[in-house]
Amino acid sequence: MCDNCKQIHHLFHFQPIHNFLIDKEKIPQNGIYILFEKGEIGHDVNRIVRVGTHTGNNQLYSRLKQHFIKENKDRSIFRKNIGRAFLNKENNSLLSNWEIDLTTRENKLKYIEKYKVETIKLEKRITNYIQKNFTFVVIPIEEKEKRLDIESKIISTVSLCEECKPSDEWFGNFSPKEKIRKSGLWLVNGLWKKPISSEEIEQLKERVNI
Repeated sequence: MCDNCKQIHHLFHFQPIHNFLIDKEKIPQNGIYILFEKGEIGHDVNRIVRVGTHTGNNQLYSRLKQHFIKENKDRSIFRKNIGRAFLNKENNSLLSNWEIDLTTRENKLKYIEKYKVETIKLEKRITNYIQKNFTFVVIPIEEKEKRLDIESKIISTVSLCEECKPSDEWFGNFSPKEKIRKSGLWLVNGLWKKPISSEEIEQLKERVNI
């Protein structure tokens, strides 16, 4: 288990690293992304702290922008989780309202003016934190079912590994979500399930020409 986790960490470590200045020309249209966070080490390389993909066709670049650039926590559960950690750390009363989905017209009319100023400020803090602390690599995978399958197995492999745990200083330790704190990943879904196989790791290597 941990050997396979080590292999995927080292596989991703040697891929081109991207940051919030996302170059669209260097991002495949379809694939998975793997996030690293400053200061987090696993298997002697940057520790994987999140794995994700997209469901719509040709939407990988758009999905990354939703995380790194667009200030809307209801379009990015990753951003929402970073916000939760900020608010929980500070024992901020906005935390319960942060859970409200403002994508519906009804909720916008009911809540947006009341919490607009606080929400805008927090969104900017989230953007600043993400852009300063996260980098990522991308792996091209055209087929939707394959993307979702590989994403799920990498998440499970990392969450099941006993050797790549978060540091004491990891910001995710402030999350109100137990699954985030326990797994060391900015995720609550797909944890501790079927891990990736050695054969599938070899297939990943072929995708990136290793």
